[in-house]
Amino acid sequence: MRNLLVQYISKFIDLSQDEIDAMNQYIPIKTFKKGTVIIREGEVCDVCYFNLKGLVRQYRTIEGEEKTTFFYTEEQPLNTIKSVMEKSPSLYSLSCLEDTTLAIGTTEVEQDFFERFPQFETLGRLLTEQNNGKLLESFENFKLQSPEERYFDLLQKNPSLIQRVAQYHLASYLGMTPESLSRIRKRTASKP
Repeated sequence: MRNLLVQYISKFIDLSQDEIDAMNQYIPIKTFKKGTVIIREGEVCDVCYFNLKGLVRQYRTIEGEEKTTFFYTEEQPLNTIKSVMEKSPSLYSLSCLEDTTLAIGTTEVEQDFFERFPQFETLGRLLTEQNNGKLLESFENFKLQSPEERYFDLLQKNPSLIQRVAQYHLASYLGMTPESLSRIRKRTASKP
């Protein structure tokens, strides 16, 4: 699993052996079982996560109903940064939909890496830009597309997610009822 983290980071910056050794020493990797809630809404999160393998659902509970806001698949940082940086209660819960392996980082290790390995600041900026772009696109799609258009967009951009996520979670994420999603899927399947 450590190789996956090194391979991913190497897409953005060239890592020296010293940097790889420091990552191996200071960034723990942990596997969570399917169904594990990593952080609950209202708890203060003190670490950041990076998904190496598996699937995590982000959701909020509003008037007793869970509203899915995002799915984190492989090679994605989990968005806990606001809670970590501000030491404030998390707005979201994060739950594993599959057995999931995460790299775990603290702000102390991050600051140490920034001081010892300056190119990690570049990495942080690049990852933040990439993550912000994805979040903005997701927000715009939700505001500008119909639920059916959002489904087709998801089908085109991340077809494996359709197979990996329960229909009621997908429906919540797309802003529709499970019954509406079922009708859309049925219409799609019947088209030549």
